[in-house]
Formats: sequence, structure tokens, C-alpha cells
Amino acid sequence: MSGSKLNAVFYAQSYHPIQAGSIDGTDILPHDNAVYRAHLCSSAGLYDPLGDPKVIGDPYCTVFVGRLSHFTTEDTLRKAMSKYGRVRNLRLVRHIVTGASRGYAFVEFETEREMRRAYKDAHHSIIDDSEVMVDYNRQQLMPGWIPRRLGGGLGGKKESGQLRFGGREKPFRAPLRPIPFDELKRLGIPPPPEGRYMSRFQDPSPPRRGRSSVDREERSQSMDGQERTHNRNTQDHKERYHKRNSIDREEHSHRRSSVEREEHYGKRTSMERDNRSSSMTSSVREERYHKRSSSDRASKRSSEEKDERSYKRHKHSNHSNRYDSRSSSHDLSYDY
Repeated sequence: MSGSKLNAVFYAQSYHPIQAGSIDGTDILPHDNAVYRAHLCSSAGLYDPLGDPKVIGDPYCTVFVGRLSHFTTEDTLRKAMSKYGRVRNLRLVRHIVTGASRGYAFVEFETEREMRRAYKDAHHSIIDDSEVMVDYNRQQLMPGWIPRRLGGGLGGKKESGQLRFGGREKPFRAPLRPIPFDELKRLGIPPPPEGRYMSRFQDPSPPRRGRSSVDREERSQSMDGQERTHNRNTQDHKERYHKRNSIDREEHSHRRSSVEREEHYGKRTSMERDNRSSSMTSSVREERYHKRSSSDRASKRSSEEKDERSYKRHKHSNHSNRYDSRSSSHDLSYDY
């Protein structure tokens, strides 16, 4: 047996009570009554990991925090876990009668990335002078899970006599004896992963979402994003179209009003010019009429005066002729 295999370990991907009670994951019989009780619960389906109404939130974003001090409160735990990400929800499990802390809690983060950061960095951290243990939410994510109160669970202390292997704190050791593949297959126990063991100093990765669901979510988010972008672009295009139409209408209205004002001004100017021209024409016509009338009156007056002078001259000449003829006749009479 090579020395490197002495430090090789592996972790359980699914939960089987008989395998959890084995240090190397190859036991085929329960070695204590608690394991037997857990095996009965698992076989009869007496435990429903999704039946707890207090379990809420996204299991892929939730970590389990154990070995808490009984003096740790929700506020203290929230403050300590906020170092690793945004805490969406926190549930500190308390005794149903006394209300005292049971020493473990479930913390849900906003994203799976923040959950993985807490899973890696918060493990073995100190909270209220207690070294805590951090694990993923095995109740909802580990197939076949049976809790500690029914004889299952993981970890435990040697003094309790109920050590459970395969978890983060106590992984399975690489088998040092032949593996009974047939018996393990008959019991439904997954065999050790020969040739794929890990080092004790390596951290096991918590389960990830299935690629199909991740792809669906990513496609859904992508489609939602594309739809939101399309709607936003359509809305922006409509707004720009309406704004451009309103601007065009305003410019057209402004041009039309300016053209109408210019036409109205031109018409009014033309009318004013026509009125002024007509008034000037009428005034000129009146002036010409008055001038002609005055010239006619003046010529008439001058002709009348001329006629009168002519008449007077004629009369005077007639009178002088009569006088001359009378004088000549008188002279003639004197001659006789």
C-alpha cells in the first residue's frame, strides 16, 4: 500500500446511513442503533427534507453554520457573515420551548458567488469566541439526507459515539482493504472513487446548479435582457420619433405661421399701398378736378371780362360815332 493513499480522502455525493457510519465508506452493516434507525427512516421514506415550512430561500445561495455559541444572536451572526456578501435571509434555529439557540443557523446570500465565498472563507472562523463550521445546505441539496435527530447527520464528536463520515469535517479515508463492490451495489451504496481521491487539505466544492437549469436561467435572463433592451430601444425609438414629429410639427407650424404672417403682412402692405394709391389717385383726381374747375372758372371769368370790355369798347365807339355825327351835322347847319 503506497504512503500517499494514507492521506487520500473522498467525500460523499449522496447520503446513505450505513456508509455514513463507516470510516472508509465500505461498511455494509449498521454498527450502532442510531445508524439502524436512520437506515429505517431512509428505507421507509419517513423523512421529507423539503417538508419543513421554515425552510425558505434558494438552497444554492444558502450555507449551514454550525458550532455557534449559545450567546450568538441574529444580529451578531448577520454582522459576521456580511463580510462575505449581502445577506438576504438568516434563520437562527432555536429551541421550540425555551427559545434558546440550538447552536446552528442557515444564512442565505444574494448570489451563489457570495455563498461560495462564505463557504470557503468563513469555515473555521471565530464568532463570539467559538470556531464555527460552515457547509452547504445538505438538507435540500444532498440526495438521501437524514438529519442528526433521526440518527443521521455528519461529523459529531468521538465522545458521543455517533461519528458520521463523508462530510467536510470528517471525510472518508481511502480504503485500506478490498472493496466489496457487489454488497455495496446491492445496498445502493456508491463505492469509493478509486483513482480520484483528494488530499485532506483540499476543500470539496459545493454542488452547482444543473447545466440545463443554469442554461435555462441564463437563456431566460438573456431573453429577458434582450426583450428589455428591445423594449427600451423601441420605446426610445418611439420617443425620438414622437419628439422628431413634434419638432417637425412645431417647425412646420412656425414656418407656416411665419409664412402666413408674411403673406398677411404682404397683403396688408399691398392693401395699404392700394389704399394709399387709391387715396392718392382720388386726391390727385380731385386736385386736378379742382384745378380744372378753377381754370375753367378763371377762363370763363376772363372771357366774360373780355366780352364785357369788348362790349364796353363797342358801346363807347358807338357813342363816340353818334357824337361825331351829331357834331358834324351841327357844324353843317352852321354852314348854311
